[in-house]
Parts: sequence; C-alpha cells; structure tokens
Amino acid sequence: MIVIALLSSASSYAATVDTSDIKNLYDRCLDFDESKTDSLCIYADYIEQESKSIGFEKGPVLFLRLKGICHEYRSDYNVALDYYLQSLEAARKLGQVRYVISAMNDVAMTYSFIGQPIRAKEYFMQCAELALPAGQLTTVITNYTNLGATLNQLREYDSALYYLFKAVELGNPYRDSISLSNTYNNIGNAYFNKKQYQRALDFFQINFLSHKKNDELGALWTDHFNIADVYLATGKFDSAKIHADESMKIAIKLNSKAKEADSYSLLSRYYSKMGDYKNAFENMQQWYRLDTALVNGNTQATIAQLQETFNAKGREAENKMLLVEVERQHYRNQMMMFFAIALGIIAMLITAAFVIKRRANQKLLNNNAMILQQNQRLAELNQEKNSLIGIVSHDLGSPFATIQVWGQLLNAEAHMLSEEQKKAVGRMVKSAEHGQELIKNILDIEKMELMRGKVSLEKFNLVEFIGSVVQSLQPLAEHKQIQLIFSNNKERIELMSDKQLLQRIVENLVSNGIKYSPSGKKVMVTLEDQSDFVFLEVIDEGVGIEKDELPMVFNKYSKISSKPTNGEQSTGLGLSIVKRLVEDLNGTIVCESEIGVGTRFTVRLNKQ
Repeated sequence: MIVIALLSSASSYAATVDTSDIKNLYDRCLDFDESKTDSLCIYADYIEQESKSIGFEKGPVLFLRLKGICHEYRSDYNVALDYYLQSLEAARKLGQVRYVISAMNDVAMTYSFIGQPIRAKEYFMQCAELALPAGQLTTVITNYTNLGATLNQLREYDSALYYLFKAVELGNPYRDSISLSNTYNNIGNAYFNKKQYQRALDFFQINFLSHKKNDELGALWTDHFNIADVYLATGKFDSAKIHADESMKIAIKLNSKAKEADSYSLLSRYYSKMGDYKNAFENMQQWYRLDTALVNGNTQATIAQLQETFNAKGREAENKMLLVEVERQHYRNQMMMFFAIALGIIAMLITAAFVIKRRANQKLLNNNAMILQQNQRLAELNQEKNSLIGIVSHDLGSPFATIQVWGQLLNAEAHMLSEEQKKAVGRMVKSAEHGQELIKNILDIEKMELMRGKVSLEKFNLVEFIGSVVQSLQPLAEHKQIQLIFSNNKERIELMSDKQLLQRIVENLVSNGIKYSPSGKKVMVTLEDQSDFVFLEVIDEGVGIEKDELPMVFNKYSKISSKPTNGEQSTGLGLSIVKRLVEDLNGTIVCESEIGVGTRFTVRLNKQ
C-alpha cells in the first residue's frame, strides 16, 4: 500500500521529474532486500517509464539492472541473467566504466547461482582488471572476494585463499568503512572444504559477532548456517542444532524460500547424523518441495500471470459463470473421486519412499564400514611409505657423501688434471651436493608430516632475532655481490612463537631471493608491527615468476619456469616447507611477483 501511494504521488508530478530524482530512487532501490521484491519491481517499471519520457541516457542501464535484481530475488535466474546482459550492453554503449563493472559483476554472480562457475570466474576476472586501474578499491575487494567464492565452487581452494587474502590485505587499512564480511565468509568456506574446521570456525564467528551486534538478519542467517555446518562436521551436535534452528527462524522471518530450503537441508543432515531418519526424511521432503519450486520459478511465474489474466476475465464474465454453476456441481463428485485416488497414490509413494530410504541407510552403513576399513589400510600404507622414504633417503645419503669425498680428493690433485677433467670433477661434486640437499628436504617434508602442529613457544624480541638471522646470511649475499638490507618500523616487537621454525622460514625465503637475483641487485627484509599482526616481507629484484604459476609456488615438488641466476640447484621443496612452517605458527603467506621486476613474499603472524 505504501509503494502504491508513493508511485501515485510520483505520477502526479511526473512532468517535474529530472535525472537526479531517478538516480536517487535507483540508489534507494539498491538497498532493498528480498522482503521488498514487489516494491523493487514496481520502482524498476517506474524508472523505465520516466527515463523514456525525459530521454535519460543512463536510464536503460539503471532500470534493466533493477529488473534483473527483482527476478534474482524471485530465484528466476534465467530471466535475471537476460536483464543483466542487456544492462551490460547498455553500459558499454554509454562508455562509463563503473556501470560496466557493476553489470559484469551482476552477470558473474548469476552464472555462479545457476551452476556455471567457469563463466562466473571469467567475468569476475574482467571486473577486477577494469576496477584496478580505475582506482575502485571497494570494487576490487568485492571482485577478489567473489572470485574466491567461485574458485571454491571449482574446488581450487588454495587459489581461492590467494585472492581472498589479497582482498583482506587491500581492505584491512579501511576496515571502518569497508566490510570484509563476505571475504571472511568465503575464507571460512575454503578452510571448511580443506577440512581445517577450526580455522573455518574462527572466520565464521568473526562475522557472527559483527552481524549480531548490528542485527543484520540476512547475514546472520549465513553465519548460523555455516557455524552449524562446522559443528556437524566436528561432531558437536548440540551446538549444531542450536545454530540450525536459528537459521530456520531467520529464513522464515525473511520470507526467503531459498534460505528456508537450505535450512531444511541442514536440519535433514543433522537428524541423519543423529540416527533420527524419520525427521531427516521429513526435512528432506520440505527441502525438495521448496527447492523444486525455486528451480521451476519460470513456470510458476507464467502460471501466476495466467492466473491473473484468468481472474480478470472471470470478473468480467461473473454473471455468465453463475449460469453454469449447476453444471459445475455435476463435475464436483468426479473431482472428489479423483482426489481420493490421488491421496491413495501419494500414500503409496510415501510408503515406497520410506522403504527406499531404509535400504539406502543400510547401504550407507555398509559403505561407511568399508570406508573405515579402507582408511585404516591407507593409514598403514602411509606409515609404510614414510618408513620407506626414510630408509631410502638415509641409504642414498652415503653414496652422495662418498662421491663428495672422492671429488674433494680429486680436487686436491687438480694440478694433474686437464681443464675438461677439472670441469667434470666440479660438476660431479655439485651434483652430489644437490642430491644431498634434495634428500634433506624430502626428509624434512616427511618429518614435518609427523611433527605437524608441535611447536615450542617462547616470548622474544622479533626485531633482534630477525636481524641476527639476516646477518648470518650476509656472506651468502656478498658471495654473489647482492646487497642484503633489513628494516623495521619499531625497535622492539614482542612475539610469542617458535624461534627454530621462524629461523627456517626466514633462511628459506632470503636464500631463495639471493638464488633468483642477478649480481648487483638487492634483497630486502622488512618487519611491520600492526595492532593484531606482524608482517614479515622478503622482497627481491630477481627474475620473477610467471602470473599463471603463482598459485603453484607453494605446492610440494612443484617446478616453475624461473631459474636461479648463477646455475644454483632447486629441489622444488623449499617453499612447500615454508608454507607448512608458517601454518604451524598459525600464520599465512602470500606471494606477489612480476617477471623481470622481482618477487615479494609476505608472512602474516598473529601476535596473540
């Protein structure tokens, strides 16, 4: 009623409406949620009408986008996508980058909703490329966040975390004005899918506390849903039930069928975990009913339109319908009979469904028992593998050491050798050293698998400690004529951490920088103390890493196209070790690089 009154009032002074009025109304509509879908659709039609009447050139971009949002709220994604693509075409004709970016983001989001994440990824990447040079920081953060969500859909979780933490890095200085809620949510989802449940829960609870404080119902539904999912996965069923029930209450309050359907699915999984298959089945039926209705949104919209047309015609022909009332009564008995038959069929279907469900549950129990046996066998095989690697690596160490000894003996008699023989001996010694380094790294990797999470914490001055580690690497840098520089923004930074693990991280990153930098360049180590975190950066002026290889730099045994500048050997294990050590310290590491310019590694450590 309020909407109709507003529009009636607007129509009375249509002649005085100008472009600023239309733009202000459009901006207000962007704040509407799903509970105001009908109002949004009415305003979209009004903006279309007024834009055409005054020849407003931006009008098509605005009203086409609002119509797309309207159909998206109704889960009519195919129609929404059509409107978003029309809005994108209009924005490109208009030649204004911000409208093009908004339209491309809408298209990408819709592709994500309809299960086409590859197309969504393509559009999100284009958005980010347009937004960066335009200086639209909020849009870049949003697109990195959405790109992370899409990579989660594609199960590329490490790549997803790479872009999501870039979004956090860009947004952290502006946390008071830019919300990182969606970013944290997607980081939590990535860790959840990687089965790192505690890390996922940390990010979900950050959002929950923030949204609870501001009473943001739509966001709170997502928080309750995600937290319940974590508790289900970790066997904390009482806590899972509390959050699942809260998600259902909010979905009903928002009148969101999509959220309600997801909440039914969550409750079904809860009851299934608890062995209450009757309730699990009933909730699954409710999910199926709502989900099917959402999928068939186009059909329902058509039926609603036909129904309205029928009602209008019915009102016009009401007198004629009264004349055939007697004939209608004749058919009523037949309809009752058909209804009774339908009830019988439904009862049979429900009975069959229970039987099928019981058989499925039995099959599931059998499968679970088989999986348990297979997991036990895999654990035994993994132990055998670790033992074999340890034995083989240890046994290989002796031949390499022997080769080095003979090589040193030959070098001692170098005056008796020809130049070619000297080169051959040098290559032999160098290969033996590389082999020993490779064995050491393999043993480190396997040892870290066994010792994962075991750290020895102590409190120390990080500035003094990192300075001493950097100083110990000065001879390595001087040998290659590289300037090694250490800088910090505070003279003293107190940190509770493991010195041994931290030393290995710094040594690996700095030696990598030296290895991949030409003579005469710089390798810089910086420390920056912030309120909750310490940032350690190692920056070189080396050969750089190809853009498409960046997501793989931390993978075990990965080999990239970049080569050391002085013929040094690389095992492909160093950065994998660094990443695991950083994660053991409850930190994160990201890599940025540009070919021919250099590489920057940023390690973030929690201060508490």
